[in-house]
Amino acid sequence: MARDRLFPSLLGSQRRFRLKLLLVTLLVLATLASAMAVITSSHLTRVQYARLQQLEREQNQLQTEWGQLLLEESAWSSPARIERLAIERLEMRVPDVNEVEVIRP
Repeated sequence: MARDRLFPSLLGSQRRFRLKLLLVTLLVLATLASAMAVITSSHLTRVQYARLQQLEREQNQLQTEWGQLLLEESAWSSPARIERLAIERLEMRVPDVNEVEVIRP
């Protein structure tokens, strides 16, 4: 206590030094936390971008498959094919003109 009275400026400079040391330590920790946040964000961005590219490739493949299925459907449902199958498998025929009756309301 007597020493505090004898050297008041020494006590004040120690407090200021400790305060500065604490402040510098907090700033270093904040900088490290910020750096970790940037690293994490960059990593997540890369992962999400890779996933996006994968999904775009899958979409292109599905679009191609859809186009092929549409072509196949149009081939299977062509009127000429349906008529041929009706004649061959179901033994159907186109009616004669005399067999057609027109019904009027």
